[in-house]
Amino acid sequence: MYKHTFPHKRFKLTYEFLEKHVSKEEIILDLGVKNPFSEIMLKAGYNVENTLGEDLDEDTSALKTSEATVVTAFEIFEHLLSPLTVLKAIEADKLVASIPLRLWFSSAYRSKTDQWDRHFHEFEDWQFDWLLEKAGWKIIDRKKFTHPTKKFGLRPILRYFVPRYYLVYAERIH
Repeated sequence: MYKHTFPHKRFKLTYEFLEKHVSKEEIILDLGVKNPFSEIMLKAGYNVENTLGEDLDEDTSALKTSEATVVTAFEIFEHLLSPLTVLKAIEADKLVASIPLRLWFSSAYRSKTDQWDRHFHEFEDWQFDWLLEKAGWKIIDRKKFTHPTKKFGLRPILRYFVPRYYLVYAERIH
């Protein structure tokens, strides 16, 4: 993963946002298999467990049995057919999540070689906000940021100015 394109800026901003809202004493359930960002959290002293690669659209048992007080979901919800089901199944009271924003100048991403590496949803910020609200979450903080690439062309130029990622910190409404 990230052989030639390690996302330093995205990981730095995501870590700063996480650090602002989550103490290292809390237990985090990171949705998705172990990945470079879950390793960054572990090295920083966070107590992190990951889901095991199960299809969260079909199996939300890990969300219901975890002792975690915080769930993180970094670029996960766009891959799910039914993120509402997953968001409702979360037992933790805190959520830190990010999504890539839908870009008007780019079609939805789809890997031709990896069936898990596809975006079923490409959200606008208001759509993700609405999804969270409908699932019983209140957004406390949010952040958008760009993610420039080192390529040439119209799209890479636009990526310097058009926000690509959207981060939220939300708490469960009781």
